[in-house]
Amino acid sequence: MRPVFKSLFVVGALACAGIVAFAQPMGMDGGHHPMVGALGPMGCEGGPGMRGRMDPAKMEAFIAKRAAEVKTKLKITPAQEAAWTAFTAAMKPPAPRAENRPDPAEMAKLALPERLEKMRSLHTQHAAEMNAGMDARIAAVKTFYAVLSPEQQKVLDAEHNRLAAHREHRWGHGGAQEKPAAK
Repeated sequence: MRPVFKSLFVVGALACAGIVAFAQPMGMDGGHHPMVGALGPMGCEGGPGMRGRMDPAKMEAFIAKRAAEVKTKLKITPAQEAAWTAFTAAMKPPAPRAENRPDPAEMAKLALPERLEKMRSLHTQHAAEMNAGMDARIAAVKTFYAVLSPEQQKVLDAEHNRLAAHREHRWGHGGAQEKPAAK
């Protein structure tokens, strides 16, 4: 076999093997990936990088523990306690809203254009709610940030950067460290 064809054959074989391996279940028992459906950190369904529903009690405990750690690092004074309480209350994640999900039976009755319009309407409503929540959080951060000393502001900035870096690492999103633009 010629070297060029041999190389192409090897590359093709490896590519096929990779596709077959990717398509296979990842569990040892021939089932799904071992983390899919299992309870991961904080009782979250799904594996690494997968979004799922967290156990509300575990999530609440995690948030309270994390808030206590940040409060200790910030060295909140008694004069700042009210601002801290308002800040942590505003930063709590909203409760899941199952009522915004469309009823599958009702959606199935709609013609495709109507179904798509309904989906767009629900998406627009959800985006508006998320933006309103983000606006409230930004206002809370600005109010709280204003009562902090410069040293406390640096600590809060560092904590946020650490969290953003963790999210970037875990979910592969953009985050605290942006790559410099190419020249």
